[in-house]
Amino acid sequence: MTNDADTLRTSPLTPAEFAALGTGEVAYLKPMSSEELLRIFPQAPEIQPGLKLFALLSADGAPILVTDSREAATANAWEHDLRMVSLH
Repeated sequence: MTNDADTLRTSPLTPAEFAALGTGEVAYLKPMSSEELLRIFPQAPEIQPGLKLFALLSADGAPILVTDSREAATANAWEHDLRMVSLH
């Protein structure tokens, strides 16, 4: 016999629940080209092709900031008390 606490601990997360983990607390940096940015985020304004950019993304993949400087993206994460994580 299991109780509700055991069920909650062993139940897999839904994709939406997993994506929401860390939202507002965790961010990651993704290097990308300007072409990739427009492909992934079609709502982004048109920018010069061939640029190397860095996107600061929230835990659920939503864009927070796009810049041409890794340092600016990292500083923005620190400024907003976001913990940076690595993706492998």
